[in-house]
Amino acid sequence: MPETKSLLDMENRVALVTGAGRGVGRRIALDLALHGAAAVVVNDFDAERAGTVADEIRRRGVPAIGVQCDVVDFDGVEAMFAKAREAFGPVGVLVNNAGNQGGSGAAPPSAPFWEQGPAQWVPSLEVNLNGVFNCSRHALAQMVADGSGGRIVTVISDAGRVGEIGGLEAYSAAKAGASGLTRSLARLGGKHQVTANSVALGATRTPATEDILADPEQRKRILSQYMVRRIGDPADASGMVTFLASAAGAWITGQTIPVNGGYSVTM
Repeated sequence: MPETKSLLDMENRVALVTGAGRGVGRRIALDLALHGAAAVVVNDFDAERAGTVADEIRRRGVPAIGVQCDVVDFDGVEAMFAKAREAFGPVGVLVNNAGNQGGSGAAPPSAPFWEQGPAQWVPSLEVNLNGVFNCSRHALAQMVADGSGGRIVTVISDAGRVGEIGGLEAYSAAKAGASGLTRSLARLGGKHQVTANSVALGATRTPATEDILADPEQRKRILSQYMVRRIGDPADASGMVTFLASAAGAWITGQTIPVNGGYSVTM
């Protein structure tokens, strides 16, 4: 591993973070900028949110742009990566963070699985799996063509490792699929010095979980399944993502690493 100013140095790579307009994605984008990214491309379904986070990064002295794009739109993703290259050069770090129900913000299905159909499954499958396909495809193309290596980090959920119910069946399947795809990308990218890993999150405080965590009974029930009795913070997720995206993660690839307060160990 080459010497760097910091163990978590981004080695002056251009970073692109999807779903980075708020929550975990926002924190990841800010931390990559802090640790030596040459520039940060902030993607979000909402243009205003993407622009706000890009402004935050620029105020810290790091070049950044906000790009509105729905990651399920293959042509839109292609245009986003072209815009990133035109502005800063090839993307060297991709963080696939966009997830949940995508830009629709729809709640997971409330009906039992045996009463659901494709209309209930597609939103989860699109953003959590197809979005990772689209972004990883274009990122890997730039990384291989550039020849200087790269990092792909996909944020999944422990739902993809243990399987969740209560409307989360399609979400669990999509996250598991994204993790499997990431392992394939590790095999493809290895000879090009491109690493690919997944980070599996437990219950984390984000805008999408605010309502659930505000309910004392729900919060107590959730925490009862965790060894470390607190809800995860975006900083917990970002710490592992930053590590894997940095010089320190250069010899780690094809892995799914849980950041979950011990949740999956207790299952």
